[in-house]
Amino acid sequence: MGQEIAISITREETRVAVLDNGVVTDLYVDRAKQKDFVGNIYKGKVVKVLPGMQAAFVDIGLERAAFIHVSDLSMDTEPGDTLLDSDEDDKGPDMPRPRRQTTRPIEQLLQEGQELMVQISKGPIGTKGPRVTTYISLPGRSLVFMPNVEHIGVSRRIPKDEERARLKEIMKRLRRPGYGYIVRTVSEGVKEEDLRSDVEFLNVLWQDALKKREELPAPSLLHSDLTLTFRVVRDLFTRKVERLLIDSKEEYEAVKEFVHRVLPDQTNRIHYYEKEESLFDHLGIEMEISRAINRKVWLKSGGHIVVDHTEAMTVIDVNTGRYVGKRDQEETILRNNLEAVKEIAYQIKLRGIGGIIIIDFIDMEREKNRERVYQALVDAMAGDKARTRISRISDLGLVEISRERVREDLLRTMSEPCHYCEGRGYTKSPTTVAYEIFREIRRIGRLSDEQKIVVCTHPSVAALLQDEEHRGIEDLEREYGVKIIVKADLTPHLEQYDLVVL
Repeated sequence: MGQEIAISITREETRVAVLDNGVVTDLYVDRAKQKDFVGNIYKGKVVKVLPGMQAAFVDIGLERAAFIHVSDLSMDTEPGDTLLDSDEDDKGPDMPRPRRQTTRPIEQLLQEGQELMVQISKGPIGTKGPRVTTYISLPGRSLVFMPNVEHIGVSRRIPKDEERARLKEIMKRLRRPGYGYIVRTVSEGVKEEDLRSDVEFLNVLWQDALKKREELPAPSLLHSDLTLTFRVVRDLFTRKVERLLIDSKEEYEAVKEFVHRVLPDQTNRIHYYEKEESLFDHLGIEMEISRAINRKVWLKSGGHIVVDHTEAMTVIDVNTGRYVGKRDQEETILRNNLEAVKEIAYQIKLRGIGGIIIIDFIDMEREKNRERVYQALVDAMAGDKARTRISRISDLGLVEISRERVREDLLRTMSEPCHYCEGRGYTKSPTTVAYEIFREIRRIGRLSDEQKIVVCTHPSVAALLQDEEHRGIEDLEREYGVKIIVKADLTPHLEQYDLVVL
């Protein structure tokens, strides 16, 4: 079946799924109320400099101020300076992010009120604002243009040395002095005319952004990246993709026209999906989305993994569940862990989980089995586009993964903390709430004979007080000489209750 791209468009959101042999490998969601700002260029104003963190906050006109670290400042550098993390391996939608060796502290480079041209390199995640850089990069179909870096690179994913050398020579002829370029993977085999066209197009975009910078006040948007649909077509629609399906007629025509200009031989791979059944249902993608936001994911053998998100990290627990194996216990555990490895790697990439990830495998006694599971995990994560570091399995069966946080993970995008339990994942039991009510009545103390205490609480707590705990109510009535009336109310939270003295 090969690779496919499915694009589903509605008024409220655009969803894109990349499939490999029918399996969803990447999922992108862009909602009208939650725009993806990565790649946008702004004229911002420094609102606060933090010498202790060697960072600053920049007002770019969004809800939250943007964060910039001193290593993301191109000031105080000269063309040809050594740059860190200047990855020549373009990673599709995730552009190279050059960073400088720090030579001067941030308080000597920035001051409050200073205007700055920045680009969002990482979108808002949770309560954090976007991260920005002054190293601008403008992606085209064949090239990534970097106006602040005098450097020519070629994607490492182009395997042949002679082809890489050819592309580099072409770019040396086409480059504009003082500017840098990364030749993208899709440029393998392209003609010089195509690269020249990209150079000219990207230069026009850059000059337009510079012109706006001179004319507009801070904060202002200077350049907006393409919509999700066109970013995916630009970055992911390579010759390896056998077909691209779109369920919007209008967007289908626009994409077809775009591809006809840049890759006319691939136009016949774009198809308009017009069946009555929704595109994502037809390809089984909705089921994968549902699995990708579930806490528990079942394995084919009967085992399962549990994915828990915390503020500091994501914890994945491996369990045998219904899987009992056929041989000895160690063999059963090994097979369950090996099966879990594939699903864990798949879920991490599909969900876009970043930061620190702790995997709790089932304990294995034999060192060689721990090594097999570790190597299987390394192999499963090998094709990951995000930078990833994997530690070896500890004696306790734990593996620590540090994965670059590229975008908001799927769970945060498609859900929010439970307002009922306030994100804890659990609530107090009715018994606990009932005993809190008893303590509250004791705090009120003795009242006059004519007064009553009316307890308004959740039906489950009210039922408990009237049934199993009715003796507790009677004891309080005798002790404090007061009549206690329990009323069930559907309105309050399970943990909430009201005591009214009448």
